[in-house]
Parts: sequence; structure tokens; C-alpha cells
Amino acid sequence: MKTIKSTLILGIGNYLMGDEGVGVHAINELSKDDYPEDVRLVDGGTGGFHLLSFFHDYDPLIIIDATMDDQPVGSVRLLEPRFASDFPRTLSAHDIGLRDLIETAILSAPLPKIFLITVSIHEIRSMVIDLSPEIARSLPAVIRTVKEILSGKKDTL
Repeated sequence: MKTIKSTLILGIGNYLMGDEGVGVHAINELSKDDYPEDVRLVDGGTGGFHLLSFFHDYDPLIIIDATMDDQPVGSVRLLEPRFASDFPRTLSAHDIGLRDLIETAILSAPLPKIFLITVSIHEIRSMVIDLSPEIARSLPAVIRTVKEILSGKKDTL
């Protein structure tokens, strides 16, 4: 399949596991605004190999996901990973890990430019759809970061 050269904003996370679903919550917030025709927003849910085609069909990708790392809860970080090893090891648990998905994508074609926005979480809570107050307060920073990337203010790190 040929590259569309459109931007994909992909929110990853399990909506039913509290803060782990921050990527999906971010997509819901972002969908309240209008974007150019060449920008697509996708709720990627819990990941899986069905997301693989996005890594070949869009360039760039903006991925939003929770991570359990040593940063304070609610910290928003922007990474520009180029290889699977550049992705945080502790991205939250999904059906398959984001690193696994990247490693598979690399086998079949070069990766597009990827902006990874992570939100640091502390725990995964089952059967909770609301974000904790700390993570909910981080959403404006996530939205702002996405818009800065789209406007070209964050072309490179």
C-alpha cells in the first residue's frame, strides 16, 4: 500500500483501565476541534497488530500513550523514537506492546517519522473509565503538544 503522506494521531490505551486509557481520552478531547483534511484521529484502543498498517500508510504518526516510568504522575514527554529500542520499556500493558508493534513494522518497511507523547501514570485500575485528577490535568499539555507538532513548531527535538 502506498504512503498517503497524511498525519495520523493515534491514541493508545484501554479506556476501561483508568489512567492507562489516557491516549483514548486524548483522542476524544482532540476530536472536539477541526483539523485539516490530511489529519486523521484514531482511537487505537489496546493496540494489536491491526494497527500495523498505520505505520506504512501515514507519515508522520503522532502516538499518545501512558507509560509507567520514574517521572512524576501526569508528566507529559515528547519523544521522537527512530528505532524500537528508542521506545520506553515500560509503556503500559496492551494486547501487544507498542515496542513489539514497532519491531514488526520495521521488518516490512522503514518507519515514518514518529512523535510519541507519553503521560506518566502510577497504576492501572480495572473497570474505571475516569482518569485520576493528576492525569486529567495533563490532557491540556498533551493537546497543546499535538497542536504544536501539527503547526510545525515541534518539527524536531
